Amino acid sequence: QNQRYDDEISLIDLAATFVKRRRIFYAVFLACILAGIAYAFVTEETYQYTSLIQIAEKGGEKFLEPPATTIATLESRWLPEQEVIYRSENDAKLPFTTKFANPENTGLIRLTSESSSKYAEDVKSVHQYLIEQVQQRHKGLLEREKRSLESRMRSIDQSIEALKSGQDTGQALAEAFDRKTRLQSDLEALKSTETLVLARQSADKTGPARSLIVVLAALLGLIGGVFLAFFTEFIIAVRSQLGADTE
Repeated sequence: QNQRYDDEISLIDLAATFVKRRRIFYAVFLACILAGIAYAFVTEETYQYTSLIQIAEKGGEKFLEPPATTIATLESRWLPEQEVIYRSENDAKLPFTTKFANPENTGLIRLTSESSSKYAEDVKSVHQYLIEQVQQRHKGLLEREKRSLESRMRSIDQSIEALKSGQDTGQALAEAFDRKTRLQSDLEALKSTETLVLARQSADKTGPARSLIVVLAALLGLIGGVFLAFFTEFIIAVRSQLGADTE
């Protein structure tokens, strides 16, 4: 059994309402399109700037400091220090963020920042500062490791001299020379932190393309215009009903 209610709205009624309020739709749609175009051309183009360093090694694919420890120090100490310095010099917040990553199973640390080209020198300055802090820290660790190896080699040399004057010390001498050879190899394997790339600008721009911004603005205008057209009709109908009830 088919039933018809007084508040039913047909597709014809919806179409008629939309046509009656089409000027509201046009106004909203055009406003969104113009706003999207203005935003697309006013917004500055951004690029990704990348720096890459190889942290200090002590041979055998071992590092003087785990990459995770170096990254934690960068995030919690040296980067905040640079942010404070920039704020004190420019009376403004650092206009970009910097992230750190360690590619798996490597001693590489990657620094990445997204910024407009006008802040390229600031990005380079911040990356240079952070890299210098890593280099200074690892230089100290490298010198300490070097002194430790040299001290152990001197101790072995003394043991060798003492063994030379003894009897039946051939095996002990061979083991001492073997230990000294390994220490000498470890000493030669020490490598300092190396800067591979400094604030290299990406070839492609980051962020949404201007055409995408305009398309999204058009979509927003389409949805918003249709909604506002029907909502306006709804408000007018409610006011009309309230006026009739009052009379």
